[in-house]
Amino acid sequence: MNILYDLAHNHIFITAGVAWAIAQIIKTIIDFIINGKVNCERLIGSGGMPSCHSATVCALATISMLTYGAGSFEFAVTLMLAIIVMYDARGVRRETGTQAVIINEIMDYLSNPLDDRYKDPEFSQEKLKEFIGHTPFQVICGAILGVLVALISYYGFIV
Repeated sequence: MNILYDLAHNHIFITAGVAWAIAQIIKTIIDFIINGKVNCERLIGSGGMPSCHSATVCALATISMLTYGAGSFEFAVTLMLAIIVMYDARGVRRETGTQAVIINEIMDYLSNPLDDRYKDPEFSQEKLKEFIGHTPFQVICGAILGVLVALISYYGFIV
């Protein structure tokens, strides 16, 4: 049994991977349109529009349902995984990003003070990543993208 060979020929795994890749490419294009420059980090980074987390797990759940049926063990597991991941992308990860913005503002203040007593070399470190989580709209768009990729894949147009 060759695991890599099996994964490379696993229609469900590939469908989820394609959804992730498409979401990352769209995210990079949107970032380019907004900022006017290519940011290669967007190709693999988290956060942003659309949610690649949502696209991936929704593609996985949808293709599992289409392949095994709504009453199957496979669909139950992938659907629950999708719910948890999307909740986390919107909730915990989004709050972490919001906190990173505030901490970065505090670090800027403390590293550039009007008063020398605030100078602390500990605050001259690299900024925290702020694009971590997603807005509800980004999660919904990612979910729709994932479902569409799975439908297209299942009906034989890709993968």
